[in-house]
Amino acid sequence: MADTGLQLRSTISQDGILELTLVDEPIPRPGPDEVLVRVEATPLNPSDLALLFGPADLATARASGTAQRPVVNADIPAAMMKMVAARVGQSMPVGNEAAGTVIAAGQSEAAQALIGKRVGIIGGAMYSQYRCVNAFMCLALEEGTSAAEGASCFVNPLTALAMVETMRMENHTALVHTAAASNLGQMLNRICMNEQIALVNIVRKAEQESVLKDLGARYIVNSSSERFHDDLTDALAETGATLAFDATGGGTLASQILSCMEAAALRNMTGYNGYGSDVFKQVYIYGGLDRSPTTLTRNFGFAWSVSGFLLTPFLQKVGIEKSLEMRARVAAEIKTTFASHYTREVSLAEALSLDAIAVYGKQATGEKYLITPQA
Repeated sequence: MADTGLQLRSTISQDGILELTLVDEPIPRPGPDEVLVRVEATPLNPSDLALLFGPADLATARASGTAQRPVVNADIPAAMMKMVAARVGQSMPVGNEAAGTVIAAGQSEAAQALIGKRVGIIGGAMYSQYRCVNAFMCLALEEGTSAAEGASCFVNPLTALAMVETMRMENHTALVHTAAASNLGQMLNRICMNEQIALVNIVRKAEQESVLKDLGARYIVNSSSERFHDDLTDALAETGATLAFDATGGGTLASQILSCMEAAALRNMTGYNGYGSDVFKQVYIYGGLDRSPTTLTRNFGFAWSVSGFLLTPFLQKVGIEKSLEMRARVAAEIKTTFASHYTREVSLAEALSLDAIAVYGKQATGEKYLITPQA
């Protein structure tokens, strides 16, 4: 085995230039509780792109270097530099999750048990040919699971399960989800259909409606439709959904959801209340597909909340037993409930081509890329 492996790095300079490069990283020896994984597949998730590109204007992206060692630069608007001040000058590895084969392990029983096994892994720096992680950060994949099938076994599946668990923990009875035709959205639909949970799906395009209809989803509303407010209110009134997870983040969508939740609640009120309904409405923002400010128009009473949602704090909150239960379910259903779909596989070098960046950088539904670092 070689002494080094390629790793993708993202750096922002003091003068507002993003630089993406491939570097030779020494292959580490695993400590007692660690395993060394040959990374075979790793997805380009929206959460990864936030670190990969930062607030750079991808319309300014330009390429240099060679085909084997490409370099990409892009400009960051001056007004955005404050957002990334803490990372200026740091060469940062990227990639939250991956799948690969354990090729070396430390002396602990947990580490030794994974030797030779294909595993899903999480912990950052996954856009690499080799990654050394604690054995606990691995999910042993069932026999016959490919690296591509297991590459997205943490972020999307556990987030989808976390949404359902949050619904139960906070005493809601149904869910709303935006960007609902995404890989995560499709997983959430399968979970909800299996468990007979009403789920209101919000999409932006007709083809996204078709994806969910083919999946068997019942409640689908299109935010680009002139009837969006009425259609969403009708779906919320029928399902009683008062909890939403919003992947867009910016713009007015969170406000529109709250407004329609309030309108649905008012249908059941017999008298007037100047403070609105007493039905509590919650929107969690867990993504940033829209980078514009989140705008709220206060027409939804006073019983509401908008806050952020991240997977790691949720897992810390529910504890190790529940987390392991969720992980075991993902491993068992990785080819069904938690199946992921990719439009293209690229090498580390190909991931830095301007043509590839122009596609996956849009974070569009149905255009998800998978990096195969060993290619």
